[in-house]
Amino acid sequence: MKKFKLFAVAVLLFVGATNFVNAQSKIAHIDTQALVEAMPEMKAAQSQLEKLQKTYDTEIKAMAKELDNKVKQYEGEADSKTEEENAKRVQEVQGMQNNIGAYRQQALKDLQQKEIDIFQPLLEKARAAIQKVARAKGYQYVMDSATGNGVILADGYDLLADVKKELGI
Repeated sequence: MKKFKLFAVAVLLFVGATNFVNAQSKIAHIDTQALVEAMPEMKAAQSQLEKLQKTYDTEIKAMAKELDNKVKQYEGEADSKTEEENAKRVQEVQGMQNNIGAYRQQALKDLQQKEIDIFQPLLEKARAAIQKVARAKGYQYVMDSATGNGVILADGYDLLADVKKELGI
């Protein structure tokens, strides 16, 4: 009987402590992806990236067209040229192909870096607004409920509307 009382007291203390801890922690969630996409600066950033991407695409297409024209010219003239001249032409074509590949890789790196440079300030602005609103409402934890971030159930308080209001969206 004494062990049972001790066990019952331990269970009550554990349940009480758990409820006390849960009552102390306020948790909210927000879909940061939806927030950033709703920001007016996002459209301008996407437009800027699309413009840069089109510039690179145009350059790559022009280089590919030049290569294609040179290949056609060399193929048409191959019978009238010596083996040595044809070998030099093959090397020239391979060099052009390598240059196009290198340019394409550099363009991708530049686009990725530009994306980071453009979106980082937006993410920082969103993060600062989330922190400000969460602190003002007394939340200790804010979970990101964007798809793929590991939140399976988001029935708690959603800060999205409050943060949008803070940002003037």
